[in-house]
Amino acid sequence: MKKESKIWFEKAKRDLHTARNNLNSGDYYAASFFAQQSVEKGLKALQLKLQKTIIKTHDLLFLSKKLKVPKTIVEKCDKLNPIYIETRYPDANSGFKEYSAEESEKDINLAGEVLSWIEKKI
Repeated sequence: MKKESKIWFEKAKRDLHTARNNLNSGDYYAASFFAQQSVEKGLKALQLKLQKTIIKTHDLLFLSKKLKVPKTIVEKCDKLNPIYIETRYPDANSGFKEYSAEESEKDINLAGEVLSWIEKKI
């Protein structure tokens, strides 16, 4: 499982890199989406390491609570959690949410903080 956990974490870091690339190119919804995805994969990497399994969900709040992470990490996950739905489904919240550079940058920073915390645990 250790190898699989590392593979998931490498994908998480790659998604964060992709988020930054999308921010730089002005694709803000995609930047936020990949920020959310990086945290999802990071949490699943940690879950693999600690629990030897992955729960198939996109719910960062559920995953973070299941892993009993610190409250500050849960709060960051809570802020990133809606992004998966908002960026993928046009009927969520009456249409696609428009993301700004500032909002996407905040999402990327939050994701980076969560991944930094996870990396210390893996």
